[in-house]
Amino acid sequence: MSTTTTPFVRTPWRGHADQSELDRWLPVAETVRERLAAGALERDRASARPAAELDVLREAGLDGLLVPIEFGGHGAHWETAFAITRILARADASVAQILGYHYLNQACITFYCPSGEQQADWYRRTSEGRWFWSDSFNPVSPDLSVVAEGENYRLNGLKRFATGASVADKIITGGIAQGGWHDGQLLIFAVDGQREGVEHLDDWDHLGQRASASGSVRYSNVLITPDDVIGVDLEEPFSTVVTPGVQLLFGNVYLGIAEGALAQAKELTLARKNAWFLSTVDRYSDDPFVHRVFGELVSRTAAVEALADKLGRRFDTAAALGADTTAADRAELEIAIAQLKVVSTEVGLDVASRVFEVTGASSTSSANGLDIYWRNLRTHSLHDPVDYKKSEVGANYLTGAVAPISLYT
Repeated sequence: MSTTTTPFVRTPWRGHADQSELDRWLPVAETVRERLAAGALERDRASARPAAELDVLREAGLDGLLVPIEFGGHGAHWETAFAITRILARADASVAQILGYHYLNQACITFYCPSGEQQADWYRRTSEGRWFWSDSFNPVSPDLSVVAEGENYRLNGLKRFATGASVADKIITGGIAQGGWHDGQLLIFAVDGQREGVEHLDDWDHLGQRASASGSVRYSNVLITPDDVIGVDLEEPFSTVVTPGVQLLFGNVYLGIAEGALAQAKELTLARKNAWFLSTVDRYSDDPFVHRVFGELVSRTAAVEALADKLGRRFDTAAALGADTTAADRAELEIAIAQLKVVSTEVGLDVASRVFEVTGASSTSSANGLDIYWRNLRTHSLHDPVDYKKSEVGANYLTGAVAPISLYT
């Protein structure tokens, strides 16, 4: 890697969301949630590409939520963005994941662009084009080949689990450049989703998150021009803040899934007639044993929500540091978000499973689709083993140790 003494990047993010911002955008998210809920189960069962759903997000203005106002966006904050993805996950975790990835991949403009002028150009173009962003940066797939061809590069290789790539306008990816101006550097660039040589394999066939367009992308001699380059990974702390951001997104999606499962379970329980034959009440909704289960699950979910809200606000503080971010700042943020990842995973899985205890045998009907919450959370929570998050938190608490930076930590 080359080094530089030039400040890496300025950050356009400042301050925190005020109540007026939240009052503006959270109702918008609720309206979008209602629209997504209408077809979420059918999209899941069809493993459909959610192209039309991205248009719904565009109509609501959610695509440009975090883009600075001076570049054509809404200039909102990360706290608001994470809250929106949580709300959408209550109805459609697949679309919520794609939207969260959009925010974090679009933010690579800030995390990796070497100058304010380049940031401004990228943000203006994404705003004018209403671009949706995804990535193909899965670290467990083989590295991509990026070989110089004059002032350009040619991209080849395969990346699996490229969530949202088949419906995105831009795909963030990269690799170690071989030759050319960036020889030996980890080059970060944005590829047009439908550029010649970009093939979406549609091979995502898993238990959950079935409408997340998480199939593989094959690159065959794809042209990468200087205009596609976002920047170079200089291994400085600020750019790596994007990974805790991804983990914070996951925690909010898991929380939203749990909240969605509870909401549907409440609806089904209130609709149940009669009561268990040994009960002393007339309806299931009046049974103290049903109350006990709901009380436990709702309380634990509320605790996760409080932590997620706190960390959403803290992420805005971290994002505002920009090039002043230190390794210690980054480590503290990572550990705090890892704690959310642990509890959101375990509480979410418990909620999505135990709601069946209070909704009864009839709730297992395929028509209800109550299983979608557990399937989505169980599938996505295996993205990276939660035991390793527990280990990160425990080691840091005991000895101050910090896990090596990766695309999972």
